[in-house]
Amino acid sequence: MGKKILCVDDELDMRIFISTVLKTQGYEAIAARNAVEGIRKAREVEPDLIVMDVMMPQAGGVTLFQEIKKDERLKHVPVIMLTGVSEKAFAHHLKMLNIRIDDSLPPPDAYMEKPLNPETLVATIERLLR
Repeated sequence: MGKKILCVDDELDMRIFISTVLKTQGYEAIAARNAVEGIRKAREVEPDLIVMDVMMPQAGGVTLFQEIKKDERLKHVPVIMLTGVSEKAFAHHLKMLNIRIDDSLPPPDAYMEKPLNPETLVATIERLLR
């Protein structure tokens, strides 16, 4: 089995789509439907990379990103943010969040807007795992 990639998205169709793309490329796809399940699975399996949605109900992607980057065992794991929100809007949100917290967050390793292009996703994953 290939490298482990955790996909966190509240939309079932998106989890299936990403998991299928990952499996066809030889990766082990692990899916989570929200931030709470995502951080639990991340701590359980210690994935090689995380692909996650920004906009999720309850604790969203930004909260999950914070949890990952604060965790000593996970903070080195590359994160690809997926969303319908523009990269500029997300960068602004992260900047405002960093003003309020002591330990500022780095930007995600990659940022991809939906609708997702599978070839671009695979190329991005391959680049980040090198």
